[in-house]
Amino acid sequence: MEVRSLTRAEEEVMKILWQKKKAFVKDILAEMPEPRPAYNTVSTIIRILEKKEVVGYTAYGKTHEYYPLISEEDYKRSEARQLISSYFNNSLPDLVSFFVKENDLKARDLDEIMDLINRHKNAQ
Repeated sequence: MEVRSLTRAEEEVMKILWQKKKAFVKDILAEMPEPRPAYNTVSTIIRILEKKEVVGYTAYGKTHEYYPLISEEDYKRSEARQLISSYFNNSLPDLVSFFVKENDLKARDLDEIMDLINRHKNAQ
């Protein structure tokens, strides 16, 4: 499932929804760090997330309880694909090479990466 990218504020709301599974705007607001945005700001972000079809709701009269329509894993997968496509010409080796060069990886980090690769290779 391809998901439209979210803004930082939208991601912050989604992280809370993924953690809580479902919540009212006041519950989301209570989980946000200080200084908290206004209630109306969070409500607006939720409506945008609805339009992007990543949040659904159950209505209780005039009150709505919101829940994610996509999993955090699906969102991460979509964002990773977009990153690789946009900046690394759809090349995983280019992505890995970039992170090796730019992040001064320690031998232990490289060993962990190689271990992951080997486990994946052996599982196929």
